[in-house]
Amino acid sequence: MATRSDPDSDLRAKKVFTTGEAATICRVSQQTIIRSFDSGRLHGFRVPGSRFRRIPRDELIRFMRANRIPTDALEGVTRRILIVDDDPKILELFTDLLGADDRFDVRGASTGYDAGLQTESFRPHLILLDYMLPDINGNVVCDRIRSNQDLRETRIVIISGVVNQAEIQDLLDNGADAFLKKPFRLEELTGLIERLLDLAPANGDDR
Repeated sequence: MATRSDPDSDLRAKKVFTTGEAATICRVSQQTIIRSFDSGRLHGFRVPGSRFRRIPRDELIRFMRANRIPTDALEGVTRRILIVDDDPKILELFTDLLGADDRFDVRGASTGYDAGLQTESFRPHLILLDYMLPDINGNVVCDRIRSNQDLRETRIVIISGVVNQAEIQDLLDNGADAFLKKPFRLEELTGLIERLLDLAPANGDDR
């Protein structure tokens, strides 16, 4: 016997949306989406030979984040986090600590090469990236991620204990969203992740 598909799962699997679907996801009127599209605040394309508008998934997510609209309908409840560090103890610590939070789906990588492969397959919402990797510097990894249009909404946090202010600025100029200096408290890390991913604080805590 055929089973009925979950409409939320169907939406999460889509790559391009109609204005009606976008309105449903954003919980606004279709006219609001159309006005945003026509004014250039929401980007997309028109179906050739018709008046119909279409909105790519990444652009809809960008629009939702810019307007503080929860993205759970598209991205699910959990956020995917990739931790990239060549120190196995640090990698295990971060993986265990963040993995214990049911808001996060966490994976790890110990080289820039592995980070590239994991980024393509795992499509993380956020990457915690050690600046000094054995095969490549973090700024190069950051630059490669930013050159991939499919990953333009991925947040990148560079972590290091030895980078000077000029290097930090260079990392931010290369597309990093934030820099976190070692050592740091776990509360600093989770607070930064929550801000970058527009998540409510765990257990309803007010920070």
